[in-house]
Amino acid sequence: MAGLPSTTAHLRVLRQCFHSKCLEGEVAAGGFQWEFSWAFDRGQLTVEPSLGRALIEDALLRFLVRSDYRLEPGGDYVFTVRARF
Repeated sequence: MAGLPSTTAHLRVLRQCFHSKCLEGEVAAGGFQWEFSWAFDRGQLTVEPSLGRALIEDALLRFLVRSDYRLEPGGDYVFTVRARF
């Protein structure tokens, strides 16, 4: 039986501001690269560019919510997306 499809995503936190309650960074997976901004007080995630955004958006938001207090500016993180792209 074949395993579930998966892609490793690499995330880098560039900026974190508790005053504006925002986290900004870059995420790359499967040959795509995006910039994101997460307003953690509202749970609002913005991912750009739109090309391939649907592939990463849900998995990225789940990772951000789960890892919230452990993320630091300059930090590099890895998570798995349950899809192959």
